[in-house]
Order: sequence, then C-alpha cells, then structure tokens
Amino acid sequence: MLASVGLALLLAPPPVQVGLERVLAEGGRPLLGKRLGLVAHGASVTSDGRHAVTVLRSLGLDLRRLFSPEHGLAGTAAAGEAVRSGQDPATGLPVVSLYGDRKKPAAEDLRDLDALVIDLQDAGVRFYTYASTMLLCLEAAAEEGIEVVVLDRPNPLGGELVEGPLADPAAVPTSLLSMTPGPLIHGLTLGEMARLANARRARPAKLAVVAMEGWRRGMRWRDTGRAWTPPSPNLRSPEAALAYPGTCLLEATNVTEGRGTETPFLLIGAPWLRPEALRGRIPRAAGFRLEAARFTPGSSPGARDPKYDGVACAGLRIHADGAASLSPYPFGLELIQALRDLHPEFRFLRDGAALDALLGTRRVREGLEGSESPDRIVARDLPDLEAYRNERRPFLLY
Repeated sequence: MLASVGLALLLAPPPVQVGLERVLAEGGRPLLGKRLGLVAHGASVTSDGRHAVTVLRSLGLDLRRLFSPEHGLAGTAAAGEAVRSGQDPATGLPVVSLYGDRKKPAAEDLRDLDALVIDLQDAGVRFYTYASTMLLCLEAAAEEGIEVVVLDRPNPLGGELVEGPLADPAAVPTSLLSMTPGPLIHGLTLGEMARLANARRARPAKLAVVAMEGWRRGMRWRDTGRAWTPPSPNLRSPEAALAYPGTCLLEATNVTEGRGTETPFLLIGAPWLRPEALRGRIPRAAGFRLEAARFTPGSSPGARDPKYDGVACAGLRIHADGAASLSPYPFGLELIQALRDLHPEFRFLRDGAALDALLGTRRVREGLEGSESPDRIVARDLPDLEAYRNERRPFLLY
C-alpha cells in the first residue's frame, strides 16, 4: 500500500509554475537592470508562500514602488472599501493605492520607472476588479512610455468556459466592474487578457507576459497542484470561485450572497426564503448541487455590514466540487428567476441598477423582469460568444 502511494506521488504532475516562480527560477529575467513598480496583493505568492515583494527583492531587483488594487496590498480590505496610499511597513517602500482617490496610476507614480510589473490572482469574471485595474495600468504605462510585465497566474474557472453578455457602455456607464473586453466569463488568464486588450488600443503599451508552465485550458484550480490563497477576503476557496460568477449576482438583490458567513458565495438566503421550494425550482442547477441551510450573517473585517447582520436566514448551501460541467452564469440567472417567482419579498437593489452595473448591460435585468427565461437570455449571447472566441484565439498563450 505504501509503495503504491509513493508511486502515485512520483507520477503526479508537478504543480503549475506561475510567472513569479519563473522569474525566480531564471534569476530575475526579464526584469534585470530595470527600475520597477509592482502591482500586487495578498495572493501574489509562490507555491511555498513567498510574496512577490520578497521574491523580487531577494533577486536584487530595483523595486522602487508598490501599487495596491481593491482589497489592498495585503488583500484584507472589504469589498468596495477605499484603500489608502502609504508605506509598506515590511520594506519601507511607498504604496500607491489604485482603489481610493484614483484607480489609474498618475504620471508622477511612473516617472522614475522602466517597467510596471503586475502579479495579481484574478477570478476570471469581468466584475472582479483586478483585470480592470491591470487595463488602467496598461493605459497609464502607454502614456508614459514604460513597459508592462504581467506575471501570469491560473484562471480558476479554466480557459474554456466562456459565458454571459458583452458590456454595453452606451447603456451602463463603464466602471471597474465592466471594463474588460469580451463576455462576463472570458476564459482568459490575466496575461492573455492583457494581450487582447492591448491589441485593441490605439496606442498599445510595450507589453511582456511571463507565461506559466504546466497550465492547460481545461484545468480547474484543483488540477493545478497549487494551494489556494484568497485573492480577496470573501473568495476563500476554489469551490467558491466556481460559484462566484453566478451567486455574486445576488449582491444586487435583497438576498444575501453569504458575506458575513464562513462560506461566502456558497451560501445564499434571506429571513423569508423557502429553501425547499427554491431548490425544487432549480432541478438541474447548471451542474451545482444544492442543500437547504440555515445561517446568521455577522459583521467581520472582510464584510463590515453584511445583509441581514445578526438575523437568522434560511437558504441554500451550494456545492461545486463534484460536477464535471458547471455553468455559473446561467445558474445565477436561474436563481434570480426562481426567487422572483416564489418570493414576493424579493427585490433588485437600486431599482435594478446594481445588477446592471455588475453585468455591464440592462438587457439581462429587463429580460428577467419581462419574464424572459434564463435559457433564452443565455441563447441571445451565443453569436457574440462565437465571435469573441475567434477574436481571442491569436492572443492565447496556452
């Protein structure tokens, strides 16, 4: 028995090597001799837990300034919480917030730099703001004539899943929630997204991507051999990342998406929700498994004012670990439709504007309010998705 276990370990594929680890293995290339800024957060780590700041400094690289996205350099600030600029206590380096008074590096932030290094763990869905932050960094770097180097990391949804609508900036103002090109679930790594978006620019930035080794498009996170480091306070597991593009849509309603519980995005509910009735209305659940649950949200540093704080809720616990094929966006639409049909208490927040902002379009919410089925809403996106798959092909790295 022990021999067979040992053989299995020997035959197991090595963990996916991310861009940061490739820079480390290659002694700092392609960053040697350059004055560097670094955009990073709490998940910018090697497989053995070393942060990008530590790695780049250990290589003797000239790291001059740090930049923090939403949730801050440590990745602990709550969603939507403004992050202040300041100084990194561990290194004394200045930290420029890109989620406070401004979202884009200013000219003075880049003036003494040769390259801006971006090492962020994304979630693979448009309304997760890190990809938008990267695009604003590309724009600023192009304006100042400096290079951008993206250290690539896995898309936890894989590289094949492509779902959801394109953003419609004519109908919904563009924000960090809706800035990236392509559909809601784009199926790209951040390095690939940078290549696609940069090619669309009238004035492209000088861009380099340090690609991963060992990653394949069909991989979910569990296939990478890597431990999960939460890229934000509430995205706590790879399973939550699989459900997130669907259950986060409830953020725009008066149903809690599980913030303030131990498993955000895997628990949904409200004091008035009827779990068994809701589960009965979603028999397929787009590959997810559902069970009735009761829970009470509570305030925490990562969820300072959750919906129904201290109020007992009934709802569903969502499992994404066993399904071979998951469709989180249609699942989110099915949840919303069933909630509207079953519960007169259900409401969209801000008269629907909150959902429009998440999706970057009014069409989906208007379809749901007009009793259009989720299947029909999803089908209307298919021509756009096919065109997008063709457009993205030249920019794929894996």
